[in-house]
Amino acid sequence: MRLKHHNFIPRRALVAAAILATLASSATSQERYPAKPVTLVVGFAPGGGTDLIARVIAPRLSESLKQPVVVENRAGASGTIGAGAVAKARPDGYTLLLGHVSSNAMVPAIRPQMPYVASKDFTAISLIGSVPQVVVVPASSPAKTFADFVEMVKARKGAVNYASSGQGTQQHFAAELFQLATGTSMTHVPYKGSGSALTDLLSGQVDVNFDTVPTVLQYIRGGQLRALAVTTRSRVATLPNVPTVAESGVPGYEIGAWYMLMAPADLPKSVRDILASNMSKVLATPDVREKLAALGTEILGSTPEEAQAYLGTEISKWARVAAEKKINAE
Repeated sequence: MRLKHHNFIPRRALVAAAILATLASSATSQERYPAKPVTLVVGFAPGGGTDLIARVIAPRLSESLKQPVVVENRAGASGTIGAGAVAKARPDGYTLLLGHVSSNAMVPAIRPQMPYVASKDFTAISLIGSVPQVVVVPASSPAKTFADFVEMVKARKGAVNYASSGQGTQQHFAAELFQLATGTSMTHVPYKGSGSALTDLLSGQVDVNFDTVPTVLQYIRGGQLRALAVTTRSRVATLPNVPTVAESGVPGYEIGAWYMLMAPADLPKSVRDILASNMSKVLATPDVREKLAALGTEILGSTPEEAQAYLGTEISKWARVAAEKKINAE
């Protein structure tokens, strides 16, 4: 009897085909990133400098990635609640952080118990920019110049209140360094973000803030706040008539705030590189450059490797400053 011919495929061939199909599917899914909306976490309340920069970046990054990029504010604990949420998120590129010098370098330097390890729990994708700080007082303040302010602080001996967006933020560090450099004493009033600190500064409930230029620029221009000095090494283009703290009688004083696009640790290199490439395109976009410049932001940009190295340097730097100056979270 003649047997009918059957197309027989060995079991090993079927297994190999299944493996190849799985690998191909995985590769395709990686190539398709992003396949759904991306969340950009901001660790501070709406209205602050970090939030303003996020809302400039997000729409253009959304266009570049061809997926919605949704800004999510998770304020509190000097930005560490939002950063902690990102550190614990799945490292798939769908949860990103607008990293900040406070939450990612300064607060870890002064707070023993943290929800993340700053040097290990994040993937640096790209530096975005650096923002100068400016010493601002309400328009009703008797301090007309930075020299006036120093004299006022000395005369009131601890009674001058300074606002910040939380313990260990750049406002806190800036004010602490000022006090150490001038031998003065002020009372710290920490808030959950620059927005709420700004509200109380405008109403005169606090006397001064060393805030970022983007947060307070419109109020300086509108006359509600008076800019006394900028905290950077040289003057700022958006406030050309405002002197630096150093040229106002405190030589060597310098501090600023940086912003960085970050993701959880162990982000696949392919996803990291897609994000970095798109972020580079966004930072080269004329309207983004114009809007960030209007906020007083010096656009930096970087490769992921440069961003990671910079992050490590900053973590070490502020740990050293906190130890030397005895700045703590108390």
